[in-house]
Amino acid sequence: MVWLALNLSQSDSEFMSLALLQAKRAYGLGEVPVGAVIVRGDRVISKGHNLTGSENDPTAHAEVIAIRRAAQKLKDWRLVDCTLYTTLEPCSMCAGALVLSRIERLVFGATDPKSGMVGSLGNLVCDERLNHRMEVTSGILEQESSELLKGYFKERRSLAARR
Repeated sequence: MVWLALNLSQSDSEFMSLALLQAKRAYGLGEVPVGAVIVRGDRVISKGHNLTGSENDPTAHAEVIAIRRAAQKLKDWRLVDCTLYTTLEPCSMCAGALVLSRIERLVFGATDPKSGMVGSLGNLVCDERLNHRMEVTSGILEQESSELLKGYFKERRSLAARR
């Protein structure tokens, strides 16, 4: 049993590393650096990163993009037996999309005390009043995720101060 837990954690770290790569892609585009990966079993189904500015679309969050791509690839809006890895605790919109998509498990890195809806401000994905709930694991590569976000916002503030 201990080996299984260690193996699961190792897989979580590997898949979260892929989500971090997506977050870095967003950073390179000047987007808030959040990345997401959807996995079924040991296979990556889809990836996404924030594109809200690039697409002028307030719904173009990493999680929503990954969900849309996975649903298209699987030809099914129900993403059963899937896990979503994301570098930041999902907001209310993304948490709602996770519930609607029937994702079975959510793994995230950094918490979001200002808009996180998976523990920080509320917990939409585990709300017993809804017809779907999921297993949640948090804190996987939390420091790396948090440092990337802090660096991005520090850089933005510095650029704004120079203007």
